[in-house]
Amino acid sequence: MFERAARGGPVTTQAHSVVEPSARAQWIAGAIVALYAVLTMVPLAWIFLTAFKSGPDSISYPPKLVFTPSAEGFCNLFHTRSRQTEEYIASLPPAATVCDRQARAGNMVLVGPSNYMPRFINSLVIAFGSTALSVALGVTAAYAFSRFRVPLKDDLLFFILSTRMMPPIAVAIPIYLMYRELGLSDTRLGMILLYTAVNVSLAVWLLKGFIDEIPREYEEAALIDGYTRLQAFFKVVLPQATTGIVATAIFCLIFAWNEYAFAVLLTSGEAQTAPPFIPIIIGEGGQDWPAVAVGTTLFLLPILVFTVVLRRHLLRGITFGAVRK
Repeated sequence: MFERAARGGPVTTQAHSVVEPSARAQWIAGAIVALYAVLTMVPLAWIFLTAFKSGPDSISYPPKLVFTPSAEGFCNLFHTRSRQTEEYIASLPPAATVCDRQARAGNMVLVGPSNYMPRFINSLVIAFGSTALSVALGVTAAYAFSRFRVPLKDDLLFFILSTRMMPPIAVAIPIYLMYRELGLSDTRLGMILLYTAVNVSLAVWLLKGFIDEIPREYEEAALIDGYTRLQAFFKVVLPQATTGIVATAIFCLIFAWNEYAFAVLLTSGEAQTAPPFIPIIIGEGGQDWPAVAVGTTLFLLPILVFTVVLRRHLLRGITFGAVRK
């Protein structure tokens, strides 16, 4: 081959990169990913379709894929209804809204808003509040573990990590008793503090790995230029760790947004979040599945929007430090 190259002839080789996958491997991997995506999207698509079904259509067998769209689920989710006599309904003025007409068709009237929106707002306040607090505490603790000589650092890091190993239900009763004595039961502040305590260990471990990847020389140059340690932290380290902070925030938010066990045990009214409220939506004659589907669909939107908006930072954060020189 080398002689042909010296004579100027064409050179053919069977060598290929051990890193670059073949076309067949790429096709198989793409097919597997596409199949997995379809399987994971089927339940979400079914929930979305159920949100626009009527009560009988939502429980029909065999399941209906073609149906007449209905606003019953939305009306039942956002309004409280009361059954009345036909004489009383006939004495009322004409219905002004779709929900009112739908309620009167079932010999019921709308008596006020439901409790879904207050529960949804509680989820927003508690989840985003605990996420912000977890990331703020996590990034400062991770910076200290990464840059300073902390006594018993390895033991402390393991102790912080060990809090994630214990199942939450194991400490549910002690936390319930403690919260009852402190007056934190059924309060937003109590739930924010609890979710922060659970998430801060994850935040510390994730952010320490990101901060370890930031060269110390950047801070040393800033200190030589006259910056204080705090100024160097805010102006040098934090901008470099943005991707890691975003990735950590998303993981913390997902936990706080979806948490169910503590929300059931510690809240019942004022601070109840959406996850324990959605399954108890009861309609006439049993579970109101269209309303449950609507509530679930709306509950998915904030976390979906938050993740999609920050998806670029999330991808960079997950792969940060994966390639080393």
